[in-house]
Amino acid sequence: MIKYFRPFFLILIVLLTASCSGQDCSKINNDFESYQSALKIIKSSEFKITDNCDTSKSSWIYNADFYSCNGIKGFLIIETKSKAYIHKEVPIEKWNEFKKAKSFGKYYNQNIKNRFQLII
Repeated sequence: MIKYFRPFFLILIVLLTASCSGQDCSKINNDFESYQSALKIIKSSEFKITDNCDTSKSSWIYNADFYSCNGIKGFLIIETKSKAYIHKEVPIEKWNEFKKAKSFGKYYNQNIKNRFQLII
């Protein structure tokens, strides 16, 4: 009986793990209903790359997250005290430059703002 139980148990674990994990990023379409639904879908999905930047030195940007399915381009979420800004198709090079910037706000305004907007 143990001989049959072990494979069944392994299959059950795999199925439970798959069903409890986030949404596969390849299934994300860019037709979001609202900014809130976009934030929820992006943050709950599985990505090849998920990265965060320590923005504690910024007076304006409270948090910055980058999510990429392919390691080339991805979603950038910039959070301020009053709003979250979602950008799509942001090249990973821009993300890496942002993380190294002396001023996050200045880099954001010069290199990201109005260039990679998620329009709903």
